[in-house]
Amino acid sequence: MIDTPTCAHRGVFVTGTDTGVGKTLISAILAKAWQADYWKPLQTGVADEPGDTPSVAFLADMAPSRVHAPAVVLQAPLPPWAAAPLEGVRIDTHALTCPATHAPLVVEGAGGLLVPIDDDTMMIDLIGRLALPVILVARSGLGTINHTLLSLHALKAAGIAVAGVVMNGPPSPSNRLAIERFGGVPVMAEVPALDVVDAGSVAAMAARMPTLASVMEALAARP
Repeated sequence: MIDTPTCAHRGVFVTGTDTGVGKTLISAILAKAWQADYWKPLQTGVADEPGDTPSVAFLADMAPSRVHAPAVVLQAPLPPWAAAPLEGVRIDTHALTCPATHAPLVVEGAGGLLVPIDDDTMMIDLIGRLALPVILVARSGLGTINHTLLSLHALKAAGIAVAGVVMNGPPSPSNRLAIERFGGVPVMAEVPALDVVDAGSVAAMAARMPTLASVMEALAARP
């Protein structure tokens, strides 16, 4: 089990209520908005696609020095726990430490909170060790209330601070209200379905994001 914090950066850990909810897009938007560095410590599925790191670098128009390579890259589109043995890889979770950077840091997880990394460690354990507040990415549509509240409950039980929720997809005022009321955290942004996902649309959305300072100040002021 992962135990001691190893990340003293001013930044966030982007996780999601599920796979495919838009963590990579939101990570790119936040990196652009906050001129942050980006790091995805665990990347699987590169047999089918290049991976999220080059996507974020392109979408956020990032200099190479601001993009940090994954610590572990695996071919199969499976959780790290399942993908690593197929390649004879042993993941040392204690070696997963944040890269050195003077900029804020956006860290993107793989899958949701309870995705297994190894026999003893889930993604939520890694989040706790890195000691960064969470941005939880959620779908905006039907089913999101249950998935989002379950994720928020797990984070609260683990003692992990949640800076906010980002809802991805067509706006749903009722779902937003339910998440804020019953989850006890703010929906810090809503990202509508984008007609085109490119550097221009990411820059336009980044201009609408709250500043990192305001997000952290709101988190610090929350009971």
